[in-house]
Amino acid sequence: MTQKLALITGASRGLGAALAEALAPTHHIVAVARTTGALEELDDRIKAAGGSATLAPMDITVPEAMATLCRGIHDRWGRLDLWLHTAIHAAPLSPANFVAAKDWDKSMAVNAKATSVLIPYVAPLLGQTGKAVFFDDPRSGEKFFGAYGATKAAQMSLANSWQVETAKTGPRVDILTPAPMATAVRARFFPGEDRAPLASPQDEAARLLPQILGDAS
Repeated sequence: MTQKLALITGASRGLGAALAEALAPTHHIVAVARTTGALEELDDRIKAAGGSATLAPMDITVPEAMATLCRGIHDRWGRLDLWLHTAIHAAPLSPANFVAAKDWDKSMAVNAKATSVLIPYVAPLLGQTGKAVFFDDPRSGEKFFGAYGATKAAQMSLANSWQVETAKTGPRVDILTPAPMATAVRARFFPGEDRAPLASPQDEAARLLPQILGDAS
């Protein structure tokens, strides 16, 4: 395949889905998410616009599944040009002394551990010339954001270290901060918020796309 390849983890909804559609005119999309129905709807939209996608209904918290995914990408295409990591778990807001163990464990599994597993699996596919992009949402230290803020900060710490480590050798690692968007994640955090001033995921994907595809972070 001569077309560029983009892996998007967390592609079924929100920014991940919007970025998949925005990239589809120039990239074949490998779309990863747990929700099969949402992935199929994304595939329909991509095909309707003339693009193509490979659907991977997988749980990123299962290392064996991610190993199978990356081995499949290697065996079929031998490379990746782009990895966008948009998958996130939004634990319920809670005072730090009331964070439920199950919410902490799931936050760690999705936001931190899965990232630590994926980076070494995806890095060889990106090689020296590919690019990985992470999306920050700084909540560390904010009240009631203990589980989300801590595990998202852990994810960003991994991404920042990888960025510095590969600055001279590649792959390129970029960290972008999207504007507040009208997504399901934000609605879970701010259920009574007026969503009118918020950016749509599609508009934010269009704004971020030049940074994702360009040389500037």
